[in-house]
Amino acid sequence: MSTAEARIEVGGVAAALRTTLDRQRKDFLKMGPPSVALRRDRLARLKKALLDNKDAFLDAVSADFGHRSKHETMLTDFVVTAEGIKHMSKHLAKWMQPEKRPTSINYFPASNRIIFQPLGVIGIISPWNYPIQLAFGPMAAAFAAGNRVMLKPSEFTPRTSDLMAKVLGAAFSDLEVSVITGGPDVGEAFSKLPYDHLFFTGATSVGRHVMRAAAENLVPVTLELGGKSPTIVDRGARMEAAVGSIVQGKFLNAGQTCVAPDYVFVPEEKREQFVDLLSKQVAKSYPTLKDNDDYTSVVNQRHYDRLRGLIADAKAKGAKVVEVNPGNENFEQQPSHKIPPTLILDATEDMKVMQDEIFGPLMPIKTYRQIDEAIDYVNDHGRPLALYVFSDDKAVQDKVLSRTTSGGACVNETVMHVAQEDLPFGGVGPSGMGSYHGRDGFLTFSHKKAVMHQSKFNLLSMMRPPFGPRIEKLMGFMLK
Repeated sequence: MSTAEARIEVGGVAAALRTTLDRQRKDFLKMGPPSVALRRDRLARLKKALLDNKDAFLDAVSADFGHRSKHETMLTDFVVTAEGIKHMSKHLAKWMQPEKRPTSINYFPASNRIIFQPLGVIGIISPWNYPIQLAFGPMAAAFAAGNRVMLKPSEFTPRTSDLMAKVLGAAFSDLEVSVITGGPDVGEAFSKLPYDHLFFTGATSVGRHVMRAAAENLVPVTLELGGKSPTIVDRGARMEAAVGSIVQGKFLNAGQTCVAPDYVFVPEEKREQFVDLLSKQVAKSYPTLKDNDDYTSVVNQRHYDRLRGLIADAKAKGAKVVEVNPGNENFEQQPSHKIPPTLILDATEDMKVMQDEIFGPLMPIKTYRQIDEAIDYVNDHGRPLALYVFSDDKAVQDKVLSRTTSGGACVNETVMHVAQEDLPFGGVGPSGMGSYHGRDGFLTFSHKKAVMHQSKFNLLSMMRPPFGPRIEKLMGFMLK
């Protein structure tokens, strides 16, 4: 294809996408804000589309990964998503109620309130690592707030994306939901449309491009990005419990989780104990890896090569690399792209594994003498999406939480704050902006319209020209 032909094709995609957006917006304006009943109906159809096609989605996701644990998909993509939809449907009517706000005595007896209006058409760009949860979750929040949706799922999980387009096309009209599949060119055109809000989940590097494209049309954005989420293990922590949670959070989905523990700080004198316990816990959770249905593959060759490159770079620069391979299996020939859990000791700042989000089953382990060293290290780097602290000492917990800034945090746990529907989920700084889940998702996709309602008799009517002594006395009272 020539460059000119490529431009015509991309231009055609952009025009088609704009037509879809215009049709959705026109119908949204014609129909007005949807009722509670219609919003609940859309949420119910979304949940039904997910659950009625469970087996097909499980097969599609696993095929896209080369191998993905079906139990992990059930837990992370189905249970979390279904629970979120259920929570929204249950509380929606309450969230939609106008919110009363106080009125200054200077304007008595006026009244103030906030009314929540749907924004219109929401653009959602979803990633590959949790391809269902991270598409259906924000879509549910957009529906709860009364909006229409245009969805661009990841091209890295093509079977799942195509199935999503099929099942959502059967459950909704294209004026309610439109699913647009395709590669980077389609994604670029998609991000440039003048939505009423654009929601993106993905890499920080791509998030910059999305925000730049949205800025051309002054489209507000929510960016759910990544970041090197640290874990700090206190000297007095219950070590076995900490290791159990860290192994679960890190090697879930083979580390391909935006809130996975990226690296761990442990007391200097406890490093060997930590490594030993972690190796034993991996062996308990995954006695074998290569043909183990519970252990997920890296999604594709590109990411497999990237992760192997991080290991090679760390080795070349002096790190001690510990491959935790309980079955002593050979991974050189395999049908998928599995990488054993790999611990990286003595990691230094010049190593690539300490510079970018890992997004794989590699775990750098750093040490500290005093916990302030770990806190200072976290604060010297970009603000992460999540932070985990393991300690039974409330003073230590409070110190770590108050002196560090992260999108979210857990104490004596990893990852599971994401599943709490009454907690907002989002990043800060380079790990993102804005949040969603539960009521926070409803608010993200709603316009909070401020309304003042004036009474028949009011003080403001006394503040009009012609001015004189009376207004001077009134303003004197207001300035007290």
